[in-house]
Amino acid sequence: MTALPSRARVVVVGGGVIGASIAYHLAHLGVTDVLVLEQGTLSCGTTWHAAGLVGQLRASEAGTRLVRYSTELYARLEAETGLATGYRVCGGLTLARTPERMVQLRRTAASASAYDLECELLTPEQAGERYPLIRTDDLVGAIWLPGDGRADPADLTQALAKGARTLGVRIEERVRVTGVTTVEGRYRPRVTGVRTDHGDVECELLVDAAGQWAPLVGAMAGVNVPLHSAEHFYVVTDQVPGVHRDLPVLRDPDGWTYVKEEVGGLLVGGFEPEAKPWVAPEDIPRPFEFQLLDEDWEHFEILMDSAVHRLPVLAETGIRKFYNGPESFTPDNQFLLGPAPECEGFYVAAGFNSVGIASAGGAGRALAEWVVEGEPTMDLVAVDVRRFPASAGNRAWLRSRVAEVLGLHYAVPWPGREPVSGRPQRCSPVYERTLAQGAVMGTRNGWERPLVFAPSGVEPRLDHRWERPAWVDWCDAEQRATRSAVGVFDQTSFSKYLVTGPDALATLRWVCAGDVDVPVGRAVYTPMLDAAGGYQADVTVTRTGPREFLVVSSAATTERDLDWIRRHAVGDPAVVDVTSAYAVLGVMGPRSRELLGRLTAAPLDDAAQPFGTSRLLDIGRARVRATRITYVGELGYELYVPTDQAALLYDDLFAAGADLGVAPAGYSAIEGMRLEKGYRAFARELTPETTPVEAGLTFACALREPGDFLGRAAVEARRAAGPARRVVSFVADDPQAHLWGGEVVLRDGAPVGQVTSAAFGATVGASVGLALVGPRGTDAGAAGAAGAGGASADWCRAGRWQVDLAGTLVPVRVSLRPPFDPDGVRIGRT
Repeated sequence: MTALPSRARVVVVGGGVIGASIAYHLAHLGVTDVLVLEQGTLSCGTTWHAAGLVGQLRASEAGTRLVRYSTELYARLEAETGLATGYRVCGGLTLARTPERMVQLRRTAASASAYDLECELLTPEQAGERYPLIRTDDLVGAIWLPGDGRADPADLTQALAKGARTLGVRIEERVRVTGVTTVEGRYRPRVTGVRTDHGDVECELLVDAAGQWAPLVGAMAGVNVPLHSAEHFYVVTDQVPGVHRDLPVLRDPDGWTYVKEEVGGLLVGGFEPEAKPWVAPEDIPRPFEFQLLDEDWEHFEILMDSAVHRLPVLAETGIRKFYNGPESFTPDNQFLLGPAPECEGFYVAAGFNSVGIASAGGAGRALAEWVVEGEPTMDLVAVDVRRFPASAGNRAWLRSRVAEVLGLHYAVPWPGREPVSGRPQRCSPVYERTLAQGAVMGTRNGWERPLVFAPSGVEPRLDHRWERPAWVDWCDAEQRATRSAVGVFDQTSFSKYLVTGPDALATLRWVCAGDVDVPVGRAVYTPMLDAAGGYQADVTVTRTGPREFLVVSSAATTERDLDWIRRHAVGDPAVVDVTSAYAVLGVMGPRSRELLGRLTAAPLDDAAQPFGTSRLLDIGRARVRATRITYVGELGYELYVPTDQAALLYDDLFAAGADLGVAPAGYSAIEGMRLEKGYRAFARELTPETTPVEAGLTFACALREPGDFLGRAAVEARRAAGPARRVVSFVADDPQAHLWGGEVVLRDGAPVGQVTSAAFGATVGASVGLALVGPRGTDAGAAGAAGAGGASADWCRAGRWQVDLAGTLVPVRVSLRPPFDPDGVRIGRT
């Protein structure tokens, strides 16, 4: 029987490639009192049957940097440990069968230039030269990424484990975790140890890297780990003439398939459009080590037929082995990383959606740094485990969603694409009313919310394309209605928290960079920053009483924000989520005051309610909190109404405003109008790697006031040094050029950044957006290290600016001021 230590500082549950990488990186950071517990043997769960593809380019700068570190680590790991990893740089070839796919590949190639990755656009003939086995007569083109490669998953895990052991980490196999012990803390339980079938172990921190078993480990501590397994298929063929060790990794996403060399044969797998969910975590057989599921040739047929079409040699090649191995997938195709909000000291690293081998090195380092530093050292918002509500852990919902998610790996990544499965999940009180008005719904954090409203008699459906889609005309009408009269927006999905008690003010003065010690009835726009000055939240704080504050944030960040405030609370304030208790109706536009004036006897003029104030009013048949504020750049109000009165208020607004031109409007209209005003958004312009200095929002920080706040010293230092990069507004010169966000920005012909947000602005009559730009060499890592001051105002104003729109260079006008109403006259118009 294995004799376990009585305690360890960190216990890692799971001995796959992720758990091994976390242990390795903890040890390299000096944390060697680590115990890894594996219920079977190393790599026996999902890791061993992974295909082992290591593609460097990801959809974001942060994601690309994470995977690039993986490749750097794998390239040197064998020399360090003496164990082979099977890592080999062979290049990657991605094909396009359709013009739509080729647009995506051209956008991908442009992104590669922004990330300093070598990438080449190829003709079909050139693709055939790179990969002589493929059929090319039906191709439109391809891209070549010479830095892509592959690794042997089991060997890589063993190498990482040896590297960890060498530095003092203890790894125990054949030990099953049966429970997690906790004690009550201020806001939630705190981890004190684990129970196993070989005895108990005390610990300070626990990392759940248990793969498809991670939800079971999480449940032992009351932690939500939203992932579900799906069957994933590939075959390995007999040897094929012409196949060699350096054959590139082939991806044919229009055929849902990937191919790599495997011992002289070919490994052929893919991501079929409709996947097969496997059992829920609690129903996984035990033991389940180095095991596969039954062959399913009927389900695999769509992939095999596509592969034979692309590689005709497969029609004459035997199949050596059929692999059907379950892998875990998350609701949004991004993995889960970071501290669980439900339990102090409990971290999650799971749900890697078939990119675990490519991500393992970077994700392992990122989580290890998070554990050591107490905060992430890079932008990990997209993979933060706290991005999901508790409802995302519902097994039936997850099973429905995972069938869709797996197939999205190789679907065309249309801008604004919305998931279709598992909906609706969370509904506003006016959900049915907006549907009746023609709303096309999107979803955020489970909430259904209107994106755009179709005209009467037109099917309310988004048409996806790279060019300007038809629904943008509907959105333009909503923008014009809001700019000229009044628009009503259902913004119920806002996250809303009450922070109350004697310590409420002290807490918010510490976690908020803005001055929130204001009179009752004032609303303050403020960032919440980390110690490095980076954005952790972008919120509005309204003082609703001497010891009570209402904090309003974005729909996607509920769990994350609550966790942040609680972790950094001063004293013992009550921090309560009231998101579902209140609907929010945004009433925006130059006639918004006139509309509300018809429904209330209270005065609404500037003297009675100036901008940035909030008060309780009777409006129509409802008692609401009316806050005069705007995110669209017009006179406007956010009406916070109890959910049971929201539908009545909605009806009253449209009845009273019929002759004023009142119109329902959606989030797509908000996007266009907020970009015309240069308003920033969290997770796009405002990230943990962006400070208020780069964002141009130091006015929202109380830098002229005495007293400290979290991140103040870092912001002051960055301001003194000057920003290495800067958020700028831009407008496209060509009104026909439709930008979506993510495009590369060039200055005098050289890549200097990327578009963070873009939309068509109806008022400026062209695509408008925000971009994060700076001289070459000042990436987020460099900027975070020392703000070199390279992105001066003069540098931004000078030069010839363009945006790479899938290979077409579109001239843009760049400005440090908003393109529309830069002086904010319309916001205060009486």
